[in-house]
Amino acid sequence: MESLGSSECCPVRQQRARWERKRVCTARELLETERRYQEQLGLVATYFLGILKAKGTLRPPERQTLFGTWELIYAASLELLPYLEEGQWGPGLQGFCPHLELYTQFAANAERSQTTLQEQLKKNKRFRRFVRLQEGRPEFRGLQLQDLLPLPLQRLQQYENLVVALAENTVPNSSDYQQLTRAARLVSETAQKVHAIGQNRKNEQHLLRVQALLSGRKAKGLTSGRWFLRQGWLLVVPPTGEPRPRMFFLFSDALLMAKPRPPLHLLKSGTFVCRALYPMTQCQLSRVFGHSGGPCGGLLSLSFPHEKLLLMSTDQEELSQWYHSLTQAIRSQKNSAHRSVPAT
Repeated sequence: MESLGSSECCPVRQQRARWERKRVCTARELLETERRYQEQLGLVATYFLGILKAKGTLRPPERQTLFGTWELIYAASLELLPYLEEGQWGPGLQGFCPHLELYTQFAANAERSQTTLQEQLKKNKRFRRFVRLQEGRPEFRGLQLQDLLPLPLQRLQQYENLVVALAENTVPNSSDYQQLTRAARLVSETAQKVHAIGQNRKNEQHLLRVQALLSGRKAKGLTSGRWFLRQGWLLVVPPTGEPRPRMFFLFSDALLMAKPRPPLHLLKSGTFVCRALYPMTQCQLSRVFGHSGGPCGGLLSLSFPHEKLLLMSTDQEELSQWYHSLTQAIRSQKNSAHRSVPAT
């Protein structure tokens, strides 16, 4: 007859067995994907970087901008893989973590890298012929250089998923538990930094696009330093008269209302004139109607110290998205204001 103590331990043993199965499965996936990743890094290092250096098809500054920290990332993978093959997960990842900064640097250079690639393909015939020739090699399996350049950033996301899973399925009394837990934290922090770099880049592109849409003296510098949230047409409902369509640009700290230039304007057709800039810290938002999700659209009320806006849309979903974005901006600004108030 099975003892009570043995029965009580059974669920614990079962849980540990599940952890171990997941750990082994994750470790196998990390190893197999690292082999493929290293192979692809090596192909680019050999058939692009190495030959470009030898032939001088690109000047060193352009080559460095194009590939960034690729060779150092490749060297880090060469260092890591033997540990993974020997099952030395903790020591291997502990030694790999100091190289994570290479991925942050690679991400910071990614936009310049793609720009350089497109510029050189357009104006440098020798480079264009060389790239097409190398891309035709069977080792690349039909992938183009522009498809291969984001590879380290894609791998960083895989690292985060796999290393975190490996740490989570390692029992605390394991010899490499501390090493894996620390590695998981550092990889996740690096992935967050890289994600922030990508978000900042997208925001900068949005701001440049919006700035190009605005014309007139008042438009200069309006988007500088801001975080773009959304844009779109809404109807401004005046106290008397008919609603007027206006283009609205919502930033994290302000709502910009703009009026379209006349279509026949000689120089500024297709652009907008800034009519007002409303600070989100002073905004009180409410729905006048449009709560039910019906087909009739709705009306939003935005109250500021010296003005009140009534904004209407005939699209209920569009209005709900605006309400959500405005609420987000107002809450963000109020939280920032509270954090900036010194404690008494």
